[in-house]
Amino acid sequence: VQLQASGGGLVQAGGSLRVSCKASGRIYSSNAINWFRQVPGKEREFVAGIRWGYGTTIYAESVKGRFTISRDRAEDTVYLQMNSLRPEDTAVYYCGVGEIATLRQGSWGQGTQVTVSS
Repeated sequence: VQLQASGGGLVQAGGSLRVSCKASGRIYSSNAINWFRQVPGKEREFVAGIRWGYGTTIYAESVKGRFTISRDRAEDTVYLQMNSLRPEDTAVYYCGVGEIATLRQGSWGQGTQVTVSS
């Protein structure tokens, strides 16, 4: 599976942004599509994940209530809607396919920059 992330950009604090992860190739129902983020000098951290088959979701505590992950199985695309953005959400956002909520991903997208200004 190849993943293509898109939709990043610059937004003011309190604003919203949606990033997308388009998959090409077969995604098994047992797989999850996850979003992670990384800032320079820090480890990549889990943000949100969705199980491809059942659609169940899981979020990092830092984004609960602000971010929503969803999937469109017809389009093989996963979205991350980010609301009430904060400067600390600034990072490169990556999508991955594999186990939910872990760094054990079989494939990664190329990353998309999200910058939140204060």
